[in-house]
Amino acid sequence: MQDLKELRKKINELDRELLRLLNERASLSIAVGRLKSRSNDIVFKPFREKEVLQKLLEQNQGPLPDDHLKAIYREILSSSRRLQKPQTVVYLGPEGTFSYFAGVEYLGHSADFIPENNLEDVFKSVAQKKAELGIIPLENSLQGSVGQSLDLFLRFDLYIHAEIFCKISHSLLSQEDNLNNIERVYSHPQALQQCAGWLNVHLPHVAVIPEESTARAARRVEEEPKSAAIGHKKLAEMFNLNVLASGIEDLPDNWTRFLIISAAPPETGNHDKTSIVFTLPDRPGALVHVLQVLAKQGINMKKLESRPFKMEKWKYVFFVDVECDLTTDEYKGMLRELQDKCHTLRILGSYPRGEYIDFEK
Repeated sequence: MQDLKELRKKINELDRELLRLLNERASLSIAVGRLKSRSNDIVFKPFREKEVLQKLLEQNQGPLPDDHLKAIYREILSSSRRLQKPQTVVYLGPEGTFSYFAGVEYLGHSADFIPENNLEDVFKSVAQKKAELGIIPLENSLQGSVGQSLDLFLRFDLYIHAEIFCKISHSLLSQEDNLNNIERVYSHPQALQQCAGWLNVHLPHVAVIPEESTARAARRVEEEPKSAAIGHKKLAEMFNLNVLASGIEDLPDNWTRFLIISAAPPETGNHDKTSIVFTLPDRPGALVHVLQVLAKQGINMKKLESRPFKMEKWKYVFFVDVECDLTTDEYKGMLRELQDKCHTLRILGSYPRGEYIDFEK
C-alpha cells in the first residue's frame, strides 16, 4: 500500500507539471493566433501538424503506445486551433454519419461541427465562408468515386487541404438485446448493400428499409421497438442502443477517402500529393499528350477519372491525383507546358498524404 501511495503521489506531481506545460503551450497558441489574425492566415495547417506528430512518434521511446500518443496530440492540436480562432467545420449530416466521425478523428473535438443536409450545401457553406472547413467523401475503395463531389468542384472555387482514409465497418444497433426480436432493419442504401450477405444469413425474413443516412436510421430505431439500424458502432452510445453484432459488412477491406476543403488556398510547402482538374481541346491524342508531360517528369499518377462536362454535351472533364507538389518552383515549367496542352487547368490543392484510420481500433 505504501508503494501504491508513492506511485500515486508521483502521478499527481506529473499531472500538475503536465497541466502547467499544457497551459504554457496554450498561451503560445493564443499568441500565434494574434499574429495570424493580422495576416488573415488560415489556422488549419495540416502539413505542419503532420510534421509535429511525426517528430513526436520518432522520439517516442514508450511505454506509451504510438496510437495513444497520436490520439492525445490530435486533441492538443485541436485545442490549439480553437484557441487561435474558433473553427467551424461543415459535413454531410446529421451528426453520427461517417463524415462526422472522420472529421472528429482528424480534427479533434474542439472544432464546431455543423451538419448540412447535402453535399452541395457543404460546398456552398465553405465557398460563402460561413464555415472555414468542410468534410466531403470523395471515393470508396469498393464502389468508386462520389460523382457529386467531383462535379461540385467544378461549380465552387474551393481547395483541398487534407485527405483521410477511414475504414468503413458496420454494426447492427437496436433497443432489443436479441436478434430474434428484430423485424425491421433501417440504414442508408449503401450500407444495406454492403451488409446484404450478412442480412440474408442472419436476418433472412426481416424487412430491409432504406433511410437517408445511418445516423437517421439510428435515431428512428431509438424510438421504434423490434427494429435495428446498420451504422457506425459509436451511434450506439449517441442513441442509447445495444450493439447486437459488429463487423457485419460483407467485404471487410472497405475504405472511404474523405477530403477537407476550404475557400482559402493551402499553405505552401513540400507536400506529398496534388489534385488537378482539366478539360481538353477536341483533337486526337489530347489526353495522351497531357499524360506524356507527367510521365516525362517521372510523376506517379494515383487517380485519373473523367466526368461529363455539364456545360457542354459530349465534353469531359478530367480529375487527376499525382504524387508530388505541383505548386513548387520545380514544376513551374511543366505546369506551363500542361496549360498549353489543356483547354483549362486548375490546381485543386497540394496536401499531405492521408493517414489510414480504423474506427474499430
